Amino acid sequence: MKVGFFGIGSGASADPSIAINLAQHADAAGMESMWTGEHVVFPSPRQPPSPAEPDHPMLHPSTVLAFLAAKTTNIRLGTGIVLIAQRNPLVLAKEMASLDVLSNGRLILGVGAGYLHQEFAALGIPFHERGARSNEYIEIMRALWNQDQPTFAGRFYRFSDIDAQPRPIQDGGPPIVVGGTSPGALRRAAKYGQGWYGFAMNVEQTATVVHRLRELEGGDRLEISVTPSMRVDAATIAAFRDVGVDRIISLIPQDESRAKQAIDVLIKENATA
Repeated sequence: MKVGFFGIGSGASADPSIAINLAQHADAAGMESMWTGEHVVFPSPRQPPSPAEPDHPMLHPSTVLAFLAAKTTNIRLGTGIVLIAQRNPLVLAKEMASLDVLSNGRLILGVGAGYLHQEFAALGIPFHERGARSNEYIEIMRALWNQDQPTFAGRFYRFSDIDAQPRPIQDGGPPIVVGGTSPGALRRAAKYGQGWYGFAMNVEQTATVVHRLRELEGGDRLEISVTPSMRVDAATIAAFRDVGVDRIISLIPQDESRAKQAIDVLIKENATA
């Protein structure tokens, strides 16, 4: 099982020194990946479905991962997730190609349509269009990364006679991992993704989603990543592996010393699972 941790650049690890210490500790310990989330704004005062208080610090994904790419060597850098429907896809393609180059091809690009309607309203992006925008924006990024002369004509964007260099280091661009459990998200993963990411999932929920994804897949098998909703130990890892999970991305404590201990324990438990 591949193992990673979630939350770098958020909360306590939005502090640069803590982020560096955690990233370097995980890298030296042999952890496969570290993941960061994204929210541009939170509603203030907090309102459903916001996942955090409005004063919760959260660094921008490509910024924090580029910063930590320069401080690490082997650990992969994951976005869990970038809210793709809120972005200009040409700018996002440039950001992520740049991050892939600066990290020497270590980027895993997790994307999702988003769910925080207050954030969409603040950004001036129609909430009801998030699914359609997500699908089109993935196509746009891949066009910019792979076409010799990038051309696209869609519902939201049209372009030709342009180019964007440098291209990503990874062949075809960084692998795209689609987050979410809605029917639209699962169809998106099966059609556009190399992987799927489920957040705060138990084994039974994951098994149901994996079964549905296998029904939807037309070609290559999706890589399945999950952040469990429970404590992660050897038994938990084995249970998720048995239902088809390829990567566990564990939540870690906010306290730096406890976070380092959690990273070490996760690696040991994975070795015995």
